[in-house]
Amino acid sequence: MTDAPGAHLGERGESDRTRRKEAPRNDGAVPSGLGRLGGRAAEASWAVLKDLGSLTAQTYAVSRGFVPLVKLLAHENDITREELGAAIDAAFKGLYAHPVTRSTERVTEYLRKRRLIPNEQSTEELIRFVVDQMIQRSPVPVPGALVDEFWKFFNELFSSPELKGLGELTLDMTRLVVRTYEPLLVEVVNLLKAGRRFNQWQLQELLKRAQMVREDALIVRRQIKAIRYIKPFFQADPRDFKGQAKIVAQMVREFGPFFVKMAQVAASNADFLPEEIAKELAVFHEDVPPMNEREVNQAFLECYGKLPTELYMGFDAARPVKSGSIGSIYIAKKPFLENGAEVLRLVVIKVGRHNIDREFTIGKLVLGLAIMSSQYWAPHSKLAPFLRAMQEQVDEFIAGFTQELDFEEEARSHVRFYERSRQSYAWRVPGLYGYTRRILEMEYLSDATSLVQAIRRMPKSRRPAFRRQVTDRLLYTMLSHIFRYGEIHGDLHPGNIMVGSDGGLYLIDWGNTVALEGKWGVVWDYLAGACIADLELLTDTLIRVSTQPEENARRRAEIKAALEETLAKKGVVPLTRRNFIGELRRGGIEGLQRRGRTVLHLMANTQHAGVVLKRDYLHLSRALFAAAGSFGTLYESCPKRLLALDVAGGLVRLPLHVSRDLLHNGVQRWGARLLRWLPLPDAIKRRLAPPPQLPALAQPPA
Repeated sequence: MTDAPGAHLGERGESDRTRRKEAPRNDGAVPSGLGRLGGRAAEASWAVLKDLGSLTAQTYAVSRGFVPLVKLLAHENDITREELGAAIDAAFKGLYAHPVTRSTERVTEYLRKRRLIPNEQSTEELIRFVVDQMIQRSPVPVPGALVDEFWKFFNELFSSPELKGLGELTLDMTRLVVRTYEPLLVEVVNLLKAGRRFNQWQLQELLKRAQMVREDALIVRRQIKAIRYIKPFFQADPRDFKGQAKIVAQMVREFGPFFVKMAQVAASNADFLPEEIAKELAVFHEDVPPMNEREVNQAFLECYGKLPTELYMGFDAARPVKSGSIGSIYIAKKPFLENGAEVLRLVVIKVGRHNIDREFTIGKLVLGLAIMSSQYWAPHSKLAPFLRAMQEQVDEFIAGFTQELDFEEEARSHVRFYERSRQSYAWRVPGLYGYTRRILEMEYLSDATSLVQAIRRMPKSRRPAFRRQVTDRLLYTMLSHIFRYGEIHGDLHPGNIMVGSDGGLYLIDWGNTVALEGKWGVVWDYLAGACIADLELLTDTLIRVSTQPEENARRRAEIKAALEETLAKKGVVPLTRRNFIGELRRGGIEGLQRRGRTVLHLMANTQHAGVVLKRDYLHLSRALFAAAGSFGTLYESCPKRLLALDVAGGLVRLPLHVSRDLLHNGVQRWGARLLRWLPLPDAIKRRLAPPPQLPALAQPPA
């Protein structure tokens, strides 16, 4: 008899229930189908639990990373920038390690594959467009071999793995912004720590810093707005350098004082630019957009508590005689006491721009973000050392510019060189009457004009003699600064050289000076190593002048290989005792020029190798380039051979200049003694006496 279906089902159900109950006591055997399903479910459940556990642990670790920051803000003592930076770094360390941050690498890879954000193909298209534009706009034909070498390097670069995910890159950029504002955050936190002693003065200080952030936002907005000129620049005719120059100049003006200063540096290296662009940038040596009247009046209220019209006669805040990237120059009359009588004398007043330090800080931030964001557009690991070195090099370069923002330091340098100039007939420095944080008051030079204007006003028949005289004096002045005082003017471009009616040189704008003590040996080693292509000497010298010599010493082989590769590409053969004469003869003038250009190429290559040069050596090179640019301005539209001949003649005549300086000092010294002994009326003695020496440091005017 056949059993009922329900009976079998009941038996199987009962049997299954029995086996499930007995499962823990047997050898673990289960039906194969149900076992596989149960195993996969268990593995999936375990994976989910594991991920949740890891996420929970990492989230807890992130919260612990903020503990040092919370403790730092909670205790009553003031904090330092180093303490705040370390606490913020600890917090970011946890954020970097969080699974969500790490997972963005997969999200980034997915988005790049779907072309939702820039990928290798879009980066390649962008770079090809830029390279094509550079080739079209080059003032000289670009060799095909050079282009082929670039694309070979490009293909090798793109074969490397992706650099960073969007999450990690976002944290990098956020950390950069926070690092920029760390000094401001320290001030805000320390003000808040005043607690119960918080009063109206502190509230005003906080509002000032809030206003600073708002003004920073305006600076960033203005600089970003200036980027709109990039489009018309690329739309211009590649061969129309004059049109391109006007676009670049207008963009620099809108970017503001920081980029005006960068344009001045570029103009000092005009040999590397098309002539039209070099001339347009040279305008920034002479004049830039002035400050407005409100800003000038505010500077006087901050420094003196008075308007300029209360201190001077004929001061017109709306009409400066000259404007620069740091400030504007005004001329007015001021009463002086001379021999008991009050007389009016013309004075020069230099007024610093408002918020100029923030202009430089924000400019540095914008450049840093631009460099860092390039990892987003070209996400490849081989770019990392180069971009890091470039960003650090920009920081070092800008740090030297900030020296010019301190008018009190400028006053000290001005008086120091003023005292030295009294011992020479060849160069002079106008007297300094007073100074404040934003205002300098100086002697008015009635018979002096700028170097550029002096050349333009000079009849063509007299220009050769004028050039020789100025070249002799400028060359002697620079050499005396270098070898006698061990300190040089840091920005001796044509706008900072005035020429008197007697051909004498007046050097102005002492906001940036470069001390040479302990540097010339290293500079000589670098120049010698670059010219003779001595790899050992070059490598050791660059390590010595880098910001991290100990770390770079461990990478010596890598740095040497990068330098060797550059020399090989440039066709520069090392010179030894055996081949010295033969190589120079084979290379000729072109070979010498190639060796000279190698100096700059090697500096750029060190950044590719991750080497960052110290700011002192960067600004020493800037000072030398600026001085060389002044010589170039003197001999503009003249054969370079003429400049070389006049410089050589100036070197030959150096002993004569030294003798004239010794005679000048002797005459002054004996003349003063003679005037004390001669029975002449006091009025005549005062007229014949040399001008009195200023005190060691001029004090602010009352």
